[in-house]
Amino acid sequence: MPFNIGLPELLIILVIALVIFGAGKLPGVGRALGQSIREFKEASEGKSQAVQTSEHKEEPKAQA
Repeated sequence: MPFNIGLPELLIILVIALVIFGAGKLPGVGRALGQSIREFKEASEGKSQAVQTSEHKEEPKAQA
């Protein structure tokens, strides 16, 4: 992992997030962040699958 974040640093980040967003909004922020990451992964996987299928369609044309 390139950032080398240990437990003390992680706790400091979580405390700062708690102070900024508050205890009531923190679960919503985490949920929104998780959903955004999930959608990004799905979109990037879909794009890579689309590229792979387009490559398979172009292979017979290249051989001819």
